[in-house]
Amino acid sequence: MIDSLPEADGTAAQDMQRAVEGLETRLNRAIEDADTESEAAGYVVDALERLEGHYERYDEFIPELRAWGQSPIYAIAWRNLQADLILQIEEYDWLKPHIDRERNLRLVEDGIRYGK
Repeated sequence: MIDSLPEADGTAAQDMQRAVEGLETRLNRAIEDADTESEAAGYVVDALERLEGHYERYDEFIPELRAWGQSPIYAIAWRNLQADLILQIEEYDWLKPHIDRERNLRLVEDGIRYGK
C-alpha cells in the first residue's frame, strides 16, 4: 500500500506508520488496563467503529476527487489502511466472540436481553 504512494519524500508513508503505531499503542494499553476481556472488547469495538467511520469517509472522497480531476491515490491508500487494520484486529481469535457480543449489546439500546 505504501509503495503505491507517489510521494518521493515519504511523509504520507510516515504518517500512515505513525497512525498504525498510535492505534496499536492505545489498543494495547486499553486491553492491558481492562479488568475483563469483555471490557477490553469494548475498547476494541470503539476503535473498530472509528476505523469504519474513517474508511467510509475516505471511500467517499475517492469519486469526489476524481470528479475534480484530482488523483485519489492518497484517499485510496488511507481507505485501504483502515480496511486492513479492521481485518487485522478482527483476526484475533480470543476477541471474536467478545466483539460480536459487544456489537450486539450496542444494538440493543433499551437494555432488553433475550434469553435471561
